[in-house]
Amino acid sequence: QVQLVESGGGLVQTGGSLRLSCAASGGTFSSYAMGWFRQAPGKERESVAAINWSSSTYYADSVKGRFTISRDNAKNTVYLQMNSLKPEDTAVYYCAADRWGSFSSRPGDYDYWGQGTQVTVSS
Repeated sequence: QVQLVESGGGLVQTGGSLRLSCAASGGTFSSYAMGWFRQAPGKERESVAAINWSSSTYYADSVKGRFTISRDNAKNTVYLQMNSLKPEDTAVYYCAADRWGSFSSRPGDYDYWGQGTQVTVSS
């Protein structure tokens, strides 16, 4: 069973930065596609970024140029560096693993999920 544990969330002012981490255990991390999603109150869960086994990346238009996803297979960890944060980035952020490596932006394509970490951007 794969377990994912996010960390790094918190409260930051507009324009600030945060770095989220997601540590994986119990599976073959290097072969998984990994994704970051977020969900704000009253809204659907949406894709933020994804990275596949070869480190190809995908970003939602709303975060392009501000967020960077990366992975360290030696540490079984995926990161999300978030810069120039805006109040609309406020949400619970989740990491997810797709064991088939499909590199998808759809939540339903992911097999394992972390518990989420809160990111709050104050104006």
